[in-house]
Amino acid sequence: MNREYRKWFSPALQRDMELLVFGHAGMPVLFFPTRTARFYDYENWRIIEAIRHKIEAGFIQVFCVDSVDTESFYASIPPADKIKRHLQYEQYILLEVLPFIRRANPHHNGIATAGCSLGGYHALNIALRHPSHFSKVTGMSARYDLSLSAHNFPDLLNGYFDENIYYNMPSMYMPNLTDPALLLQIRKLTIELVVGKEDPFYENNLHLSQTLTTKNIPHRLYVWEEEAHRPRYWRRMVQWYL
Repeated sequence: MNREYRKWFSPALQRDMELLVFGHAGMPVLFFPTRTARFYDYENWRIIEAIRHKIEAGFIQVFCVDSVDTESFYASIPPADKIKRHLQYEQYILLEVLPFIRRANPHHNGIATAGCSLGGYHALNIALRHPSHFSKVTGMSARYDLSLSAHNFPDLLNGYFDENIYYNMPSMYMPNLTDPALLLQIRKLTIELVVGKEDPFYENNLHLSQTLTTKNIPHRLYVWEEEAHRPRYWRRMVQWYL
């Protein structure tokens, strides 16, 4: 299996950023890490190994990006600064990572985006905000409103709310989305939400699914047994949904 390590200084983030590429061809998959995790953790957790057959066969090419969650949502800074850092991260993805993916894989038109836990939030949020860049999105074990709290998952915004937060929480902005051009683009996406029925954010996934249905946005909600919020479950999920 082809494996490449890449690193460059990001103008958007003003720091070095790293990523790993697995595979040589096929549908490119932009794979966001879990909360506060790193670009190499999916490999360490044997999640990449679980889809080795798809990668080696040239069905998919996986781009495991790093995050700045410890500088944004999990940083000890004011919530307004958290979301601003997140928006800088979005610019890094849009202006640096996506062009890199297109250069590395110029023969495939669509880009999929995926992630587990907080990575699932990143994947769905960027796909809904910028659907013209993507063809598919898969969110596994994710919450789509980071102000929700449950069990050991705190409100990451400390009760704070502003316009930037609103437009970056799919559970907030999707119910009120009426832009026909944007909705048309979103309806072209293949959207898959995967969550355990005992996951703390099962209800959040159910609510988002109902919202998408109301907006006539095709999607699928897959509900797994138990909490299903661990690497051992994600190793099986990626085999089904990536």
